[in-house]
Amino acid sequence: MQLTVINTKGAETKKTVTLSDEVFGIEPNDHAIYLDVRHYLDNQRQGTHKSKERAEIAGSTRKIKKQKGTGGARAGSLKSPVFVGGGRVFGPRPKDYGFKLNKKVKSLARASAIVYKLKENNLSVIEEFTLAAPKTKDYLSMLDSLSISDVKSLILISKADDNVYLSSRNLSYSRVLLVDQVTTYDILNSDKLILSEGAVSKLEQILS
Repeated sequence: MQLTVINTKGAETKKTVTLSDEVFGIEPNDHAIYLDVRHYLDNQRQGTHKSKERAEIAGSTRKIKKQKGTGGARAGSLKSPVFVGGGRVFGPRPKDYGFKLNKKVKSLARASAIVYKLKENNLSVIEEFTLAAPKTKDYLSMLDSLSISDVKSLILISKADDNVYLSSRNLSYSRVLLVDQVTTYDILNSDKLILSEGAVSKLEQILS
């Protein structure tokens, strides 16, 4: 499959890029996408939730009233879960929610997410670009030219560019990432996916 390369002004150039069927022509695997997104989100969880149980409550251990003759239930400690300020029964404890996911499944998930973007006509290839200085104004001007200033966009580049990164980092709706750092969640969480020419070949190397 071939795509026409566009420039930073949003105009088509005379160049085309051939997309590998091994990556861009596969049948999307929804279950692999589910596993990889869940793997990413679970790894973001701190898992530091904790409540005190009755053994951890600070307080007196004396028996608060006599055993019989009160007309009420027996009570031996203010730390009991039935009293206000007592310990919690089976409360949350610190937990690591992460789990292992094979590299091949993660690669399949990323390729599947990209194929969905391609099928929805939400994937474009842009020629290699840079910015003269780290200015958000210049980056916004480029987004306007590409007609993606009003949608969530993800731009994948092949090599680090401080000017591009610094110009985009304070925008919540547009992200710039190195192609080897992108996750399935990043791809699905964007409305438009833009690949630089160099990112296409590098992506094919990573996912094939």
